[in-house]
This record gives sequence, structure tokens and C-alpha cells, in this order.
Amino acid sequence: MRSASLREKGVRIRAMVRKETLQILRDPSSLAIAIVLPVLLLLIFGYGVSLDARHVPIAVVTDSRTPASEGFVAGIRHSPWFVARSYPDIHSAISALKRQDVEGILWLRENFGRSLESFRTHGAHVVVNGVDDNTARLVEGYLTNTWQTWIGIRNLRGRILTFQPVSLDARIWFNPDNRSRDFLIPGLIAVIMTLIGALLTSMIIAREWERGTLESLFSTPVTIGEILLGKFIPYFILGMSGMAISVAMGHVLFDVPLRGTLGVLFLTSALFLTSALGMGLVISTVSKNQFVAGQIAIVFTFLPAFILSGFIFDIHSMPFFIRILTHIIPASYFVTILQSIFLAGDIPGVILPNAAALFLFSLFLFTLLVRISRKRIL
Repeated sequence: MRSASLREKGVRIRAMVRKETLQILRDPSSLAIAIVLPVLLLLIFGYGVSLDARHVPIAVVTDSRTPASEGFVAGIRHSPWFVARSYPDIHSAISALKRQDVEGILWLRENFGRSLESFRTHGAHVVVNGVDDNTARLVEGYLTNTWQTWIGIRNLRGRILTFQPVSLDARIWFNPDNRSRDFLIPGLIAVIMTLIGALLTSMIIAREWERGTLESLFSTPVTIGEILLGKFIPYFILGMSGMAISVAMGHVLFDVPLRGTLGVLFLTSALFLTSALGMGLVISTVSKNQFVAGQIAIVFTFLPAFILSGFIFDIHSMPFFIRILTHIIPASYFVTILQSIFLAGDIPGVILPNAAALFLFSLFLFTLLVRISRKRIL
């Protein structure tokens, strides 16, 4: 009796999956959301968003041309970070900075050479445009790095120029090239899949309500759980296809290293996509209107994921209250997982707690979904 009941459930679920699959094939908008939209968003954000600063225009003022000053200026000109522009005096360089023609000033004063030989440090001045504090910090860091590199080269040539008795041997793990794209693309995939997952399912229940076909389904022996499962499975497969395309683009097109295993990547992606689809189903059940459901999905899923997931803004730098809010954003856990899998590999101490959080989110959302659906029917 029990096996017959399970067989009937299986038949009804298969029928619901087939019905929803045919609906997807008739309406290509779902295919566009799942396949085309992630490709477009990855291309736009992947090429458009970068935290690197290259070819920054910088004013160079040299009061006295000496071998030391010429050597340091040559180091600046050969740097990939700067476009050095010579100015005759500091006043014209300041005017250029005020006009925002340059982002900084390197001023080598007349006593620059003598300052090097006498270990004094006031022979060179750096002024950085602080209107954009991120660019200002990058320019300052690049100039410091160029200066230390130049000093190191002169030391290797046998000159006594070092200002520090101990040199710091610093190394960058997991992203040795310090490319912001390697850091941004995994987070971008998480944010995009949040939007795709919620949009895919946010309108399917609302569409049934608008067309009046949900009442017809309730008059059949199919249960609420079977309806939800029948609607979930096709969109889950569709979402995982979009996820696979996004991962392939990140690794092949944007050259982001993938140091973890594909099995862990897609297992955690399945957990995240389940929670994203669950959010869309909850929105769709509550709103009963496709347009409203789509708007709610964008406002309550994409925007929080973009701002509060740690994709761009560091969560640890946020105020305490905002940090608490980030714990209810599933994308914040998935961003951490993806950055670990792509850049560092399968680290259980990072992946397991975040995967457990995604599992709890999925469990909560589908429990809530079943309760809301029953209440709406009764």
C-alpha cells in the first residue's frame, strides 16, 4: 500500500515536472533569465568592474637633474601603474592636480641627491589627490613600492643607500598577482546567481494565481508539496546550467584560477541555488502578481546580495548592526565559499560552516513556503 502511494506520488511529481518543463519551452523568457542574463551580467561586470589602478597620470617635477633623480623618474616611467607627465615647477603641477589632469605629484627637490647620500628623507615629496580615497591609497602604495624597488636595485649595485636595517619579506598568498578580478569574479557569480535564482521562481506561482490555473491544480489529487517540488526541479536544473556557464566563463574567459574541486563547487552551488529558488517561491506565493513579484525579487535579493555579501565591501569594516544583517544574506556565505574554492582550494574550515548555513536557510525557506501555501489555500 505504501509503495503504491509512493509510486503515485512519483507519477504526479513527474507529471508536474513535465508540465513545468513544457511551460518553460513555450515561454523562452525563463531560458533567457537562466542562460543569457548571467552571461551578459558577467561580461558587463567582469570587464567593467575593477579595483586595480593602471596608467594613472602623475605629475613629475624635478628641481635639479641629477643621476639619482633621473634614475628614479625612469623607474616611474617604466612602471605599468603610472603615466608620468613632466611639469617645469611645483605650481604648474598643483594647477594640474586641481584640474584633475593628474592624480598625484612626485616632487624631487633640488637636494634630492644629497638627501640620499646623507640618509635624509625630505628630498622627495608626494602629493596624492584624495577625492577618490581608493585611488589615492593605490597611488600612494604604488609609489611606495616603486621607491622601494628602486632603492633595492641601487643597493644591489653596491651603493650604501638603505634606510632600514631590516627589510620586510612580504608575500601575497592565494592571489599573488594581486588582481582584483580574481577576487571579484567569484563574488560576482554568487551575486548574479542570487538574482537569477530568485527571478526564475518569483513569478511561477504568481503566474498560476493570475491565470487561475492554481485552483484547477488544487481540485486534482496532487498535494502542495508535489506542486512545489514539480515547479522546483526544472528551475533547479535550469539554474545549475546557468551556474556551470558562469563558472566556465570565470575560469576560461577571465582566467580566474580554480584550485578547488568541481564536486565541492557544484554541491555547495546546489545548496545555494536551493535557497535562492526558495526565496523566489516564497515571494511568488505571497505576491500573487508577476510584476510585483519580479520587483520584490530584485529589491530583496539582488540589492542586499550586492551590498552586504562582501562581494565588494568588506563585511568586517561595516558597523556592528550592518554586520548582523549580513548573517541573513545567503549570498554572504556563498561568496566566502566561492572565493575559497576558486583562489585557495577546498578548505573544510571555511566551506563546511558556510555550507551548513546555506542548508539551514534552504530548510527554513521551504518550511515557510509550505506553511504559507497551506494558509493561502485554506
